[in-house]
Amino acid sequence: MAFISLDFYSEALGMQSEVFVVIPQNGALGEIGIDNNGSDKKFKVLYLLHGLSDDHTIWMRRTSIERYASRYGICVVMPNGHRSFYTDMKYGGDYYKYISKELPMRMREFFNVSDKREDNYIAGLSMGGYGALKAALREPDRFAAASALSAVTDISEFCGERSELFTAIFGEGQAVPDEDDLIKLVDAHKNDKVKPDIFIGIGKQDGLYAQNVRFKKVLEDNGYDLTYRESDGVHCWEFWDEYIQYTLQWMFGGK
Repeated sequence: MAFISLDFYSEALGMQSEVFVVIPQNGALGEIGIDNNGSDKKFKVLYLLHGLSDDHTIWMRRTSIERYASRYGICVVMPNGHRSFYTDMKYGGDYYKYISKELPMRMREFFNVSDKREDNYIAGLSMGGYGALKAALREPDRFAAASALSAVTDISEFCGERSELFTAIFGEGQAVPDEDDLIKLVDAHKNDKVKPDIFIGIGKQDGLYAQNVRFKKVLEDNGYDLTYRESDGVHCWEFWDEYIQYTLQWMFGGK
């Protein structure tokens, strides 16, 4: 596997942006302790999003994502979404446009990754879980599946308790737009012919547990292909390190 720290200019954000990438390497004979699955074919790709208090480095620092990805021969792209909730912000950058449209385009420009829907996946934790679900629900022609770990699934409830954050994202005294409300998105797209498969993972002691249980029912009631897993756990990296392995198996190990 190769690890790349990439800086490039984002037209969506109007600034330099930072991304970590791990990608299989051909010709790694002799590398010890890693399953090398290099290929001449275009790689499947997972866009992996961070949470509210973190950045693009966190999955590499807190998990063994490079080693896990090597088992499946996939590329993993870890962008910096700052504190945007992966939204085109009122007072900030167009992070939804960046994550869902520009970033995949740039990764295909820079790396040997596939542009096929069935080869493109998105996942994240907490704020990143929200971002992954939103992107997959709004762009079902781009992403085959989404995994949301300990996700914020009711952004009105979550950000309503954090007025400065809510204002930065949506503006003063504004409601959450339908296109940024996961529950409304599920309903709006329930009759689409093409819908993403969804994995939800949540700890029973997580403060977002009730949100996730409610969202599970919304998905089930609207006919989405849902895999739901819960176990004892709180909002922490021990839980996410375990559940990102379940996510990769679910996405790339043959369901």
